[in-house]
Amino acid sequence: MSKFVDELKIHAKAGDGGDGVVRWHRFKFKPRGGPAGGNGGRGGDVYVRAVRDLNLLAKYTGLKSFAARNGVSGHNSSMHGKASEDLYIDVPIGSTVTDLDRDRQYELLTEGQVEKVLHGGGGGLGNEYFKSSTNQAPVQSTKGKPGEEGEFLIEVSLAVDVGLIGLPNAGKSTLINLMTNSGSRIGEYPFTTLEPHLGDLHGYVIADIPGLIAGAAEGKGLGYKFLRHTERTKMLLHLVSLDQPRPLEDYNTVRNELSAYSKILQDKEEWIIFTKKDLVNKGFIEDQLKEIDTSKKRVFVISQNDMQSHKNLRDELVRYLSVG
Repeated sequence: MSKFVDELKIHAKAGDGGDGVVRWHRFKFKPRGGPAGGNGGRGGDVYVRAVRDLNLLAKYTGLKSFAARNGVSGHNSSMHGKASEDLYIDVPIGSTVTDLDRDRQYELLTEGQVEKVLHGGGGGLGNEYFKSSTNQAPVQSTKGKPGEEGEFLIEVSLAVDVGLIGLPNAGKSTLINLMTNSGSRIGEYPFTTLEPHLGDLHGYVIADIPGLIAGAAEGKGLGYKFLRHTERTKMLLHLVSLDQPRPLEDYNTVRNELSAYSKILQDKEEWIIFTKKDLVNKGFIEDQLKEIDTSKKRVFVISQNDMQSHKNLRDELVRYLSVG
């Protein structure tokens, strides 16, 4: 099983500028014929680049330090040193990269998006630069300037079509297993802090995101780490277990956390999925449905023992996503 990493801290450094040098023109009868020391080349910049590889950070866990190459020092014959190539650090689409030393933040939301995060150092000056009418044979040169460096926190928010939300044991894992068979499964990744499952439903990605508890928006339980993974989903399926004493209170607990965390989540398309209908009587189910405003929310009642209920939900979901 591949290890999924959704958060990683790295150190990165841009290249130092190459040094300027002291050199002289060499002529047959004039071995020191004038200054000819070239300038140093610029050090490489550091960029972050968004790519389609959700599991990319796992590949960096053994390599948490990145450095661009330094610029080349100047040469004789007034030749400048070569500038170094820039360094590109690939990160998954949906990453937020925070420069912890400079309080700068970059969001990479589209494939191929590139952001410069560190500037390479400028090259030093060779002695030819210092030649003047009053100083025909300068012997001074300057060192290249150091490139920027710092600590960066990379956080990945899942970019999926459908997020399954609900309190623990609401039936999210069961639903994704029934809606996406093993042949279409994208993968199962243990997170650093979470353990979501990803599934493919006719090309649409569904994320079974771990449950949360009351107070998550203030950091209790999995806190913002859970909520961050729901923010960029296109829609939410809110699972509510019918075998609990007060299902609607459970529903409202999750709704309150969404609202407290983000207006984006509060206003996102949400379908309510009552699960485990086989564990309660019909009258209890009817009572719950009467309390839900079905004019504003689509409501489904399912059970893992009722495959038709799953098919109805799956068909409606694909229809909605295909036109959205």
